[in-house]
Amino acid sequence: MADKRDYYDVLGISKSASEDEIKKAYRKLAKQYHPDVNKAPDAEAKFKEINEAYEVLSDPQKKSTYDQFGFAGMDGANYGGFGGGFGGMNMDDLGDIFSSFMGGMGGFSGFNFGGGSRARSGPIKGDNRYMSMDIEFLDSIHGVEKLVNITVDKKCSHCDGTGAQSSADIETCPTCKGTGRVTRQTRTAFGVMQQQSVCPDCHGTGKHIKKKCSYCNGEGYNRVKEQVEVNIPAGISSGQQVRLSGYGERGENGGPNGDLYIEVRVKPHKYFVRDGNDIYIKIPISSVDATLGTKVDVPTCHGDVELNIPAGTQPGQHLRLKGYGVKDVRGSSVGDQYVEVEITIPKKLSKTEKELYEKLHLEDSKESVFEKFKKAFK
Repeated sequence: MADKRDYYDVLGISKSASEDEIKKAYRKLAKQYHPDVNKAPDAEAKFKEINEAYEVLSDPQKKSTYDQFGFAGMDGANYGGFGGGFGGMNMDDLGDIFSSFMGGMGGFSGFNFGGGSRARSGPIKGDNRYMSMDIEFLDSIHGVEKLVNITVDKKCSHCDGTGAQSSADIETCPTCKGTGRVTRQTRTAFGVMQQQSVCPDCHGTGKHIKKKCSYCNGEGYNRVKEQVEVNIPAGISSGQQVRLSGYGERGENGGPNGDLYIEVRVKPHKYFVRDGNDIYIKIPISSVDATLGTKVDVPTCHGDVELNIPAGTQPGQHLRLKGYGVKDVRGSSVGDQYVEVEITIPKKLSKTEKELYEKLHLEDSKESVFEKFKKAFK
């Protein structure tokens, strides 16, 4: 055993490596040095070495013996697996490695590498379906109910999805003996491998129908069109989804339908802008109202609300209306509405207005804002 490398060195790990770290290192190296992928002259020898190291270090009992006695403790142990069908390796790990680089080579991912059958001949839930729906901005704030037309495969009410006219017309499939799967053995360079596939006669149900259901023609389902009411909750945002249970793709072997997920897309509003659960709006006021202060009725998503504009309000200033935002779709908290003030300057003045502005200008004895600005450059 003097010519053997330490198993930890082979996998490039420390003696304190966890089970997951051992497995991760093995998978990486096995993919790198597998002879079908790596054509280097020494690839096969390295692959054997990697498998041997993993076989020992992945087994708690063998690992403990190796840690105590080294290679001397491995005499007579069942390892050294490349030429012997990979010895006692974890076949699920080996199957994962094969599928990672042989997925396109005739269905290697379906091989049974000595483990139990993974056939799924029982009821299988159908896949989910997805669609989108546009709603108005205010409907997203308050919630709304929408009617949608959906075409869906529903289990036949007469045969309850079996596809048989009566229970007496259902018998075990003679081809797969009720398993729903057929097995084919193939001898390869890696040993005898088994490949499982869906039974071509019963299509995985394990059943043979003598007389088909007259209501669904033996399909077990009927395609129907339904108008379904969709409840859009208050506070929903663009991109969030609403689930309709049982309106997805039909299941297999009598399994239930999947679900339908409706993605909501909220149309933009002309004035309101949403940020999280807060609402923003811009309102115009005159320079006089900004200077002297005033009260205005501001539109909100919940109706008009009186807002106090304090004297000396500046352009772009934000004023808050607490609790007039959006209710959290997942809780009870409510956001706020923020009002941004836009001060408008009249482009045309009446004669009276012009005289008043000129009088105000003459009476203002204080240094103008522009004059203060100019002094900053001197």
